[in-house]
Amino acid sequence: MAQDLSKQKSPTTISNGNGTATPSRLPPVTKKRRSIIRPGAWLILGVVFLAAILYLYLSHQQAAGTTSDSGSHHGGGGAGEPVRVITAKVSRGNIGVYLQGLGSVTPLNTVTVRTRVDGQLMKILFTEGETVQAGQQLVQIDDRPYQAQLAQYNAQKEHDQALLDNAKIDLDRYQKLWSQDSIPQQTLATQQALVKQDQGTVDSDQALIQATQLNIIYCNITAPISGRIGLRLVDEGNLVHATDTNGLLVITQVQPITVIFTIPEDNIQPVLDKMRAGQTLEVDAYDRSGFTNKLAQGSLLTTDNQIDPTTGTLRLRAQFPNDDQKLFPNQFVNVRLLVEMKQNVALVPVAAIQHGTQGAFVYVVDTNANTVKMRNITLSTQDADQAEVTDGLTEGETVVTDGVDKLQNGSKVILSSGGSSTDSGTAHHSPHKQQS
Repeated sequence: MAQDLSKQKSPTTISNGNGTATPSRLPPVTKKRRSIIRPGAWLILGVVFLAAILYLYLSHQQAAGTTSDSGSHHGGGGAGEPVRVITAKVSRGNIGVYLQGLGSVTPLNTVTVRTRVDGQLMKILFTEGETVQAGQQLVQIDDRPYQAQLAQYNAQKEHDQALLDNAKIDLDRYQKLWSQDSIPQQTLATQQALVKQDQGTVDSDQALIQATQLNIIYCNITAPISGRIGLRLVDEGNLVHATDTNGLLVITQVQPITVIFTIPEDNIQPVLDKMRAGQTLEVDAYDRSGFTNKLAQGSLLTTDNQIDPTTGTLRLRAQFPNDDQKLFPNQFVNVRLLVEMKQNVALVPVAAIQHGTQGAFVYVVDTNANTVKMRNITLSTQDADQAEVTDGLTEGETVVTDGVDKLQNGSKVILSSGGSSTDSGTAHHSPHKQQS
């Protein structure tokens, strides 16, 4: 126990010079603590803090700018600034009800010109693509063999004609002798038969002559119809035959020309009623880009005699003068058939019409207060530019045609000077697609 106590540390003593020691109370020895955050980390934290402040500042500035732009571009919003719009007035005019369909340009006549005789093609007297008239000479075939044959038949006819003349002289002599009872009746009858025989020979010679003359005419081929010539199928110098299947050339009549198109069977009754009443229905032809580029205007010629059961459509043929030849054979076109022209109806521009959950509506301008009000309308006939309004608007009211996307009920507006109050009050002949 004494040893254990002696092992215990005793307090440190310091001599004071007189032989005595006094205990000294020294501070305990402690370990030095290291900093948890290094000096470089403080720099990184400072940079991040400054970046966060800068980001918040810029976000605030951008939000403020967006709010300012929104207020300037969307008048009638929270700031209540007026919206600049373009308007038009409700007018009265005419609008057409049309049936639309896809058609093909079809010539009234197309002729493949062929030779009726055999021979060498000597001359081509036309230019490819040329428009020719009926009776104009187109091709010449070597006719010399037929000329020689004609001379031979003429000579044969002269020989047979001489025999016939001699037989007739003998017949006159025998008739006189028979009247004097100088010859038997059998001799007279034989001579009469000989005259008829020679007459038949002469008639046969004349038929051969006429056939040869016709072949000579066939050697000079002329246009059977007026029209446009296509590309030639045979060149000069070739031998052609009446049995050739390709022919020499093709002539297509282009003035006038027709278009065959179809309409649904549900819409044929109004068309038939108009035709039975003797009315001429107007037909317009447009190119395939749509109903913007008009090619020609004509009239309905006739209808087919039955409905196609596979498509449920009826074919119709319309005729066009085609003076400027804008319609080309076998060309596909869009066709509009005018069924009815509505007179003096209320018209509104299509650009003013909006559609919502409750149907079509427009923004009507109160010109006194310069405000707009939403109003539901009822539409009937409509085309690309105008629409007939049967309910909701009256003639002379002003509607917004441009800038409607920035409006709401009660918004203030400014009429733009660039298109202020366009008036569509003139009579308007416009198409309407009833059913395609």
